[in-house]
Amino acid sequence: TMAAAVAISLLNALTLSPALCALIMTPHQTAEDGGKLSFSSRFHIAFDTAFHRLVTKYKVGVVFMLKRKWLAGSLLVVACAGFALLMMTTKTGLVPNEDMGTVFIDVRTSPGNSVQETRKVMEQVDSCLRTIPQVELYSNTTGNSMLSGQGACNGMFTIRLKDWSERTDKEDAIDAVMAEISRRTAFISSADIMPFTRPMIPGYGVNSGFEVYVQDQKGGTTEDLLKYTRLFLDELNKRPEIGRATTSFDTKFPQYLVEVDAARCKRNGVSPADVLSTLSGYIGGNYASNMNRFSKLYRVMVQAPPQFRLDTESLHSIFVRNDEGEMSPISQYLKLTRVYGSEMLTRFNLFSAIQVNGAAATGYSSGQAIKAIQEVAAQTLPTGYGFEFGGMSREESNTGNTTTLVFVICVVFIYLILCALYESLFVPMAVILSVPFGLAGSFLFAKMFGLENNIYLQTGLIMLIGLLSKTAILLTEYASERRRHGMTIMQAAVSAAQVRLRPILMTSLTMIFGMLPLMFSTGVGANGNISIGVGTVGGMLIGTIALLFIVPPLFMVFQYLQEKLMPERQLPKIEKK
Repeated sequence: TMAAAVAISLLNALTLSPALCALIMTPHQTAEDGGKLSFSSRFHIAFDTAFHRLVTKYKVGVVFMLKRKWLAGSLLVVACAGFALLMMTTKTGLVPNEDMGTVFIDVRTSPGNSVQETRKVMEQVDSCLRTIPQVELYSNTTGNSMLSGQGACNGMFTIRLKDWSERTDKEDAIDAVMAEISRRTAFISSADIMPFTRPMIPGYGVNSGFEVYVQDQKGGTTEDLLKYTRLFLDELNKRPEIGRATTSFDTKFPQYLVEVDAARCKRNGVSPADVLSTLSGYIGGNYASNMNRFSKLYRVMVQAPPQFRLDTESLHSIFVRNDEGEMSPISQYLKLTRVYGSEMLTRFNLFSAIQVNGAAATGYSSGQAIKAIQEVAAQTLPTGYGFEFGGMSREESNTGNTTTLVFVICVVFIYLILCALYESLFVPMAVILSVPFGLAGSFLFAKMFGLENNIYLQTGLIMLIGLLSKTAILLTEYASERRRHGMTIMQAAVSAAQVRLRPILMTSLTMIFGMLPLMFSTGVGANGNISIGVGTVGGMLIGTIALLFIVPPLFMVFQYLQEKLMPERQLPKIEKK
């Protein structure tokens, strides 16, 4: 397929392109020929006249800036300050949540509920979903959930929304649908109901919100850990950045504490280990062996059927073998006490931990939610208790400082390459200092469109640094050449600006128009595309306009410094014959 694609496109370049060029790029007539002008010739003359006027006005602007270098300096300071301010105030994120057309609902009823009682709550939630217009179809599972795990009191709905083409309004967006689900199910007080979506990067957690583990780092009781987690949750839910935060952990699950009477076992010639393994096999199930059937390998699992393990009475019907080969009921070796405890206790990085899941409030980013979590944890968790992020939140909280480092490395490398190109330490500064205008423009547009500073925007910014540097090089390269030919620094700067306006506008406008489809994209992946598009268009637009007027005065200043401070590096002037 790859070879075919290359052949198809090579054929196009060799046949269609020359034919199109012959049709479109006809030689232009002039009015002196006397004949009637073709449309392309008329357009060419009109465009040239208009562009010539633009160049004349631009030249006046450049001379104005060259005579007021302090103005260029002031604008540069404003751009750098604006960029720093915008960068600090723009909300941050890792990857934007996309509308993937699927919503999950985690349903958690009271601890100790049976599957039948949970089913009743599931039916209540079901009745709330029937009339949501954006829902195409949905299914549900009782007894298991991606968020709360396996358990008779847990359940989950999987909802498929209608196609993106049918969901064009603001209230059809996935976030709006999730908010509507929360609103409609708010009256169901017997359960915790939380809509969520899958994370954007598979394998990073279960939901697209945040994941935090509150840790007991001193080895205290589970009750204390739950008490401080609940205190942490109460404070967290008061914060405007947090839409919702919950935990599925509870210590109210009714349980039996099983103790084996070791003395009685010994008297009857039964091993306490056998008693426990028999109990776990019949009640919890055991992986006994494998068998081959129909050329497939099957696992053999041993477990008592459900009706024979429903209550404590069933323990009279479960037998264990003694050392003489006789069978005796298991119930006589066991002491059962009714207790309440946690269904399961997880560990995170070796510490006992309680998982907390949630999502940022509408209008807030994941970065703002992470900052709120860190502040609340510092206020509420006492000594001996800590927290760690999991999933996507962990990745995001760790990537904060790397962004700045990437930009610094980018700029340093561009500067070093330009130093080699110009054989000068000063002239490349004119190129580098034109970049902050574009970066400020990029963040300004992101702020106007309500976007966050995420990986997509940062990718656009790195591309922007390269593009703006390339555009500035068009000016400085030509100006350096003119200077070597004997022009004064000011003449060289004006001449470069005048000659290079057309290619600069051409490359920048091509880039801007090329990015417009990304800026207004819809459907899956739209938010990522919009982040790249908006950032790049804003940066190119503001950056190009700024550098057209800022680079000539900067070149003038740095060329003067170069010749003043490093005269031995000056190249001999080329004499005109």
